[in-house]
Amino acid sequence: MATNDTVLVTPAAMGAIDTAAIESGIDGFGLMQAAGAHVAAVFLHHYAQALRAVVLCGPGNNGGDGHVAARLLLESGVDVVRFGFEPRPGGDAARAREAYPGALLALSDWRPRKGDVVIDALFGAGLDRPVGAEIAAVIDLAREAGTPVIAVDLPSGLSGRTGVPTGTCFSAAHTVTFAALKPGHLLMPGREVCGQMHLCDIGIPSRLITSDDPIWRNHPGLYRTHLPRPDGSAHKYSRGHLGVFSGPLISGGAARLSATAGLRAGAGLVTMASPPGAVMVQATHLTAVMQRSIATETDLSAWLEDRRLSAFVIGPGFGDPEKARAFIGQLAKTGRPVVLDADGLTAFEGDSTELSGLFAGATRLVITPHAGEFRRLFSLLAEDLALSKVDCARLAAAALNAVMVYKGADTVIASPDGRCAVNAEAPPWLATAGSGDVLSGIVGGLLAQEMPPFEAACAGVALHAQSALCAGENMTAEDLATCVSLASRP
Repeated sequence: MATNDTVLVTPAAMGAIDTAAIESGIDGFGLMQAAGAHVAAVFLHHYAQALRAVVLCGPGNNGGDGHVAARLLLESGVDVVRFGFEPRPGGDAARAREAYPGALLALSDWRPRKGDVVIDALFGAGLDRPVGAEIAAVIDLAREAGTPVIAVDLPSGLSGRTGVPTGTCFSAAHTVTFAALKPGHLLMPGREVCGQMHLCDIGIPSRLITSDDPIWRNHPGLYRTHLPRPDGSAHKYSRGHLGVFSGPLISGGAARLSATAGLRAGAGLVTMASPPGAVMVQATHLTAVMQRSIATETDLSAWLEDRRLSAFVIGPGFGDPEKARAFIGQLAKTGRPVVLDADGLTAFEGDSTELSGLFAGATRLVITPHAGEFRRLFSLLAEDLALSKVDCARLAAAALNAVMVYKGADTVIASPDGRCAVNAEAPPWLATAGSGDVLSGIVGGLLAQEMPPFEAACAGVALHAQSALCAGENMTAEDLATCVSLASRP
């Protein structure tokens, strides 16, 4: 028996897992007993001084978990009161209700008291529509009273698929879920709405905790075997040569961040390709990074004849959308991997179809938009409220034949073949100017060392977060870039 904290299963997939467990001979009521026991344990551990447990029970199995928790808390000496709906007859929830036959009051009867703690066992992930007015009123009442909430599975009103509230939604201090996490536990704002997560083993075998369409939590198992590990015969070119494009004199700092990060991510050599007027200034700021003057497409074409160049980053601080499109078109023809960020994405604003035709064949393009850049590239996807961030990233990745790094507190990494990971480890202080430029350089440095694009993106996002933890809460992007090589390799 186990939990799986690396695969994220949708509510529908979790329902199939529950069904498979019961069909394999596992007692469904036994699973409910275990789930309720975990909920009661979280209550007793975190709210030992609570004066009353207010258990809100829905009509389904989520409510059944609540009935079990209520009975166990009562047996532990806790003052318990239940509100909610009678369970549907004949199921495990009805059996749990019968095991504790005390009063089940109407939701509208609850009046918050000092010392109350709510256990939200109303709907969890089983609801994909807004809660009704009666439940919304209770949610509002709990929020106004400041009553702590322990959610069972998911806070009622939160979509387990998208991580977005479907309407009025509980904001939990703790969420207790079972067997595997759902996308809504990690995608924002769901991760904040869930509070502290507790993933609990209730007896479902690990072999059943799978999905036909897996979404992973970003973790080293996705990329560890692909991490570059130089041997004793390595030299700078065998470790990869990364080219980073700089913009005009006034905006060269972003490219410097990328170049520094690429070098510290392990590339054996990094060359900054700058307009002639910016070369000397870049040289005064960078020592280990080489310089190349690139003014025209002809200059670029001549440079690209050097087959030792193994990957490129273009966009940070580049400016000049027309020139960016021309340069990116040339890079696409080389067959080598490319990271597009910032101005490299803005160059295709409103017309991502032009970009979609450039990188056919084997996947070798990685793009790293934040929410605003994504919206400008894929306005129809961004405006479709039925789509989750995972859905948007996957569809965009398929459209461009690119690995999509859809940045944010819940960065989603999606491959055109459907593989997808959600990163939930980034500290909030990564939200600072220039941190995205560092990420581009890290991913570029890993690509230069011949990591496959999806694995390089997953590893790069993880290393980016670890570098931020190393740099500390008051870091700047310069601090972040210099900490890349100091962070533990993921």
